[in-house]
Amino acid sequence: MQLIIIIISSVLINNYVLVQFLGICPFIGVSKKLSPAISMGVATTFVMTITAAVAWIINQYILIGLNLQFLEIGSFILVIAGLVQLVEMFIKKTSKPLYDALGIFLPLITTNCAILGLALLLVIKEYNFIESIVFGFGSGAGFTLALVIMAGIREELELADVPSYFKGAPITLITASCIALAFMGFAGLI
Repeated sequence: MQLIIIIISSVLINNYVLVQFLGICPFIGVSKKLSPAISMGVATTFVMTITAAVAWIINQYILIGLNLQFLEIGSFILVIAGLVQLVEMFIKKTSKPLYDALGIFLPLITTNCAILGLALLLVIKEYNFIESIVFGFGSGAGFTLALVIMAGIREELELADVPSYFKGAPITLITASCIALAFMGFAGLI
């Protein structure tokens, strides 16, 4: 039951993009079309899930074990950078069009504050190993959900009669704020 609560909480109630406002750069940058948004979401979910597992292990067995908690941020950044490089090499090798579509946003997963926030929140929430993995996956799924919703709306906005002064960034930010308001409705769910 606790794992289900963690999933629901991380996907809907405490969504990294729409509630905690982490990971806004890829949310705005990659959400123009549905296909790259899904791909970016899947790549980010993978990185977040693996980061959760590796960060928990590093924190529990190295940092806490050797009383080096002051190295959390640096060690988590190194873990994230390494994982993103692996994902980038894999996508480049398996799907060159996807690699080209994601462009600069794929290496930017390294600096995505949502992933670093995940690693730091694992320490604060004191999850066990399984809960950490579920939290990482749920957070990535919530990130993907936000990207897909935004991409779907932005594709429809391309066909809509939007006043010229709202085209581009203004309508994107207004749309993002409306989605965030909608997600606030999940606050009392758990």
